[in-house]
Amino acid sequence: MNFLELDAQDRAIVNRLQNGLPLVLHPYAVVAAELGVSEEALLARLTRLRDSGVLSRFGPMYHAERMGGGLTLAAMAVPEADYEWVVEILNNVPEVAHNYRREHALNMWFVLATESSERIPQVVTDIEVATGLPVFNMPKEREFHVRLHLSV
Repeated sequence: MNFLELDAQDRAIVNRLQNGLPLVLHPYAVVAAELGVSEEALLARLTRLRDSGVLSRFGPMYHAERMGGGLTLAAMAVPEADYEWVVEILNNVPEVAHNYRREHALNMWFVLATESSERIPQVVTDIEVATGLPVFNMPKEREFHVRLHLSV
């Protein structure tokens, strides 16, 4: 399944959940009611979207550095013929928080979140070995908060 195969309800779910879950006892029930579906239907669709790869991860975002972990932005120049293959590799690296395509020589960008900052160089090396491509590690020098919402 890809984004082109999403129906209107799938798109509404993905768009709504980018705004977060309410902090209540049954957050999925609240979101389901907002979307006009049952909680069971919402959870089934989320499971299908995750299992099909449309959503690679679904869960809370944590500030890794404040918890003693490491966080960095990285990029790669991936030949177009290898792009989907590299995406598959990155999607299976637990430390890759998310990845996205850019229209640039460095066309694959991703965020690494590790249990310790010392682990970042090893994960970068592991990705380079797995893909045969150099990874450009760009550690944060200054923090900015940018709200990213990708409407589908």
